[in-house]
Amino acid sequence: MNLHATRAIYVFEMARFYRSLLQSFVSPVISTSLYFVVFGAAIGSRINEVEGVSYGAFIVPGLIMLSIMTQATTNASFGIYFPKFIGTIYEHLSAPASFLEITLGYVGAAATKALFIGVVILGTAALFVDIQIQNWFAMASFMVLTCVSFSLLGFIVGIWARNFEQLQMIPLLIITPLVFLGGSFYSVSMLPPAWQTIALFNPVVYLISGFRWSFFGMADVPVGLSLLAIAAFTGLCMAAIWWIFRTGWRLRE
Repeated sequence: MNLHATRAIYVFEMARFYRSLLQSFVSPVISTSLYFVVFGAAIGSRINEVEGVSYGAFIVPGLIMLSIMTQATTNASFGIYFPKFIGTIYEHLSAPASFLEITLGYVGAAATKALFIGVVILGTAALFVDIQIQNWFAMASFMVLTCVSFSLLGFIVGIWARNFEQLQMIPLLIITPLVFLGGSFYSVSMLPPAWQTIALFNPVVYLISGFRWSFFGMADVPVGLSLLAIAAFTGLCMAAIWWIFRTGWRLRE
């Protein structure tokens, strides 16, 4: 395995992140603070607790998942789209590096960036509410798996996109609505029975439910299903990337 190629791509992508580190740090702090001001003041005053957990603490897992999903997808999609845009993607394809090594470099960097954002949001949220994490290992595992899986999705989006408008389409028009409708700021059990059934078709519900379980020990769906869902999603993305490199779809155009 050509780890030198993977490391070169990873270091290059992280260097771009370091150049805007202040912006990457300040932006999630401000946005998280605004969420707590708006949701905490406007909704928290009307909803004191959700299943025995204060509403301010209840929305923390949803806030983290919303940010890391969108950040992972956006960073990975832009990372692979830019070489396509300027034409340096052919250097990657002709280099002695397999699709797995190229993918590891880009996806690893995007997942690292998203993970950093998630940790920053968790630290910021701790300034507003008292956060009790019952299972640190499960929390870290769900966070890392989500960063990796959505970075893989972003990698696919970056290859699929033909312009910058399409690059932003999936995070803005699909991922963000699914996260908001996936129980980020409410429990699925609060919905009417018919809408509870519909919500279970949203794959994001399983991710947020498992992540929230690591904090409070409560979940809308069994934790095993959450792990199975994220494993299936990761495998599906890897299979799609393998097919893309095998056929050259959108890479050799």
